[in-house]
Amino acid sequence: MNTSLFIAKRIALNREKSFSRFIIRLAITATLISVAAMILSLAFINGFQKVVSEKVFSFWGHIRVQHFEPLKVSIAEESPINKNDTIEQEIAAMNNVAFVQRFATKSAILNANGSIEGVLFKGIDSGYHFEELDQFLTHGRWMQFSDTSYATEIVISEYIANRLGLKTNDELLIYFIQPGEEKPRTRKLKITGLFKTGIDVYDKTFALGDLRLIQRLNNWSSDQIGGYEVRLKDYTRMAENSNEIYEILPIGWNSRTMMEIYPEIFDWLNLQNTNKYILLAVMITVALINLITCLIILVLERTRMIGVLKAVGFTDWNVQRIFMFYGSLITIAGVIGGLILGLGISFLQKKTGFIKLDEEAYYMREAPIELIWWQIAAVVVGTFFVCFLVLLIPSLISRKISPAKAVQFR
Repeated sequence: MNTSLFIAKRIALNREKSFSRFIIRLAITATLISVAAMILSLAFINGFQKVVSEKVFSFWGHIRVQHFEPLKVSIAEESPINKNDTIEQEIAAMNNVAFVQRFATKSAILNANGSIEGVLFKGIDSGYHFEELDQFLTHGRWMQFSDTSYATEIVISEYIANRLGLKTNDELLIYFIQPGEEKPRTRKLKITGLFKTGIDVYDKTFALGDLRLIQRLNNWSSDQIGGYEVRLKDYTRMAENSNEIYEILPIGWNSRTMMEIYPEIFDWLNLQNTNKYILLAVMITVALINLITCLIILVLERTRMIGVLKAVGFTDWNVQRIFMFYGSLITIAGVIGGLILGLGISFLQKKTGFIKLDEEAYYMREAPIELIWWQIAAVVVGTFFVCFLVLLIPSLISRKISPAKAVQFR
């Protein structure tokens, strides 16, 4: 039998009311809270980054292919490019590409009920993958396309609809400013649906309609478009795939990732990683300080026991092992408790969404959860490893205790 482990268990499992029992509970609670806080922090930050990224990608894909215009802002109208079936098929055939779809944009003004709103009218065609946007459709339906002419339908955001006092099935006037023309071109369109992404740059800016309307207004041919959106299977390979696409493009075309087009959003998301690391460091520090303090108190409280053990033949190493086992039992109880608490709250949030957020500030109504199991394993293993190292500090104190003086201690 391992005598050191046996004594450590007897001390740790002692049910008599004592100061040391309170200290043990305090140490376990501190470790439990720290581990749970680390798991929840990772789950919330991962979920937040995933949801916001998916919203950005769902509306615009991962990569945009269009005319090379480095000085234009991201929401400006594109210069036309000619549809190229060969290039389109080559891009679609790439390993990580899910699909490719066409688009064009044009600045416009919406007019209804005596109010006006400026928008960037995004034209799409019948091949558009609306399933990527279904999560944002709050009322009505997406526009339907005709085989003979452009669709006289439009989908706008809830934000714009509220500003103009509109709802589905209402009609509005849309004005397109034409270069070189004194009067804008006007069309009457029917609102078939409303969307809400929760991202201001989308909800306050974009409306969706038929690509053929833009072609007609711009006097483009049916082969001219604004560009291609490329949707990937694995978004982490955006930069790599964008470079691959660029290599096969005709002269004058360009390929850009959404991170290049909307850097402010992704810089803000990356900033959350800094917050995550700071929070993890604080939680680990709190757990370690509590554990060290509690074990030092427990060692000092057991000074007489240490002296007796040394007097009957225990070596310094055997005494030291008692407190290392002692601390390990506290750490195990705290880590398991923290794991249960952290995962419990995470699954509860996933099912009920009881933690709410300000959508205007965070782009979502409920705090999202994304559990990455290797991160949870790293928290558990890392906590065990670091706590084991710091257990050496209080256990070393037991080596300094003299048996003769300890037995006299009252």
